Amino acid sequence: MNPIRVLIADDHAVVRRGIRHILETTPDLKVVAEAGDGEELLEKLRKEPFDVLLMDVTMPATNPVELIARIKAQHPQVAVLVHSMHAEGPVASRMLKAGASGYITKDSEPEQLLAALRKVAAGGRYIGAELAQQLAFGDGAGRPLHELLSDREGQVFFLLASGKTLKAIAKELHLSPKTASTYKTRIMEKLNLKSDAELIRYALAHHLVK
Repeated sequence: MNPIRVLIADDHAVVRRGIRHILETTPDLKVVAEAGDGEELLEKLRKEPFDVLLMDVTMPATNPVELIARIKAQHPQVAVLVHSMHAEGPVASRMLKAGASGYITKDSEPEQLLAALRKVAAGGRYIGAELAQQLAFGDGAGRPLHELLSDREGQVFFLLASGKTLKAIAKELHLSPKTASTYKTRIMEKLNLKSDAELIRYALAHHLVK
């Protein structure tokens, strides 16, 4: 039986190397290629066949929802397993609706990752038990989505809602422009927002800004 061909997409080389090391311990899974951003990922998909794409959700200059939808439209045979540090139901829900076959957090045990890869490669769907419960019942506390933001994400959110540009926010919080952009991407995902206008409307609706 041919091994499951895996493409790893993550902007952190250390993460890619760690995943490759895990997969090298199993004869039925094989890392065929790696990509560090969305453009490189699409190029690799055009050049050779894969069974599963293991994709980080916060690669720079990449809208994960649009990227997943594009991949599924162009390469419907490739199963997409999202690999993320975010354990929030709203984020997972957006990825699954875009066409991902599964969602697994980066703090999962190696055995869970292997099981998830095998399941989506076989045409199934995979999501961890905790996330599945969130998707079914909410976060269990009835909290508004903005309370799921980290402290730093909250800072960036309020500055964005106040009308500040990413460049100004990066300077004020002593962040690189790339890091500020990554925080914005995470905020938009967690709050299920698609535009700056929606972000401002959300903040006004929840009386977070005047």
